[in-house]
Amino acid sequence: MFAVLNSFVGKVVVQIINPIILLLAAGAFVLFIWGVFEFIMNAGNEKERETGKQAILWGIIGLVIIFGAYGIINLALGTFNLAPINRITQ
Repeated sequence: MFAVLNSFVGKVVVQIINPIILLLAAGAFVLFIWGVFEFIMNAGNEKERETGKQAILWGIIGLVIIFGAYGIINLALGTFNLAPINRITQ
């Protein structure tokens, strides 16, 4: 029974959770880069620079939360002796 559960959880993580985490990380990274771009391009306009600073801040917060969730998922899977998050080659 645990082998079936382990296989199911492994497939769910690889086929659903990992792509979602990757998509969210890419979005947070794009937000961070956009904030840097706004910050540099609007060097003379303090209001627009503040918008860039906020985008940078939220991009970093998003990345920290996403990679923290990834670590927590790995920790939980390891605690319950389930397979860690990695690719299943079947």
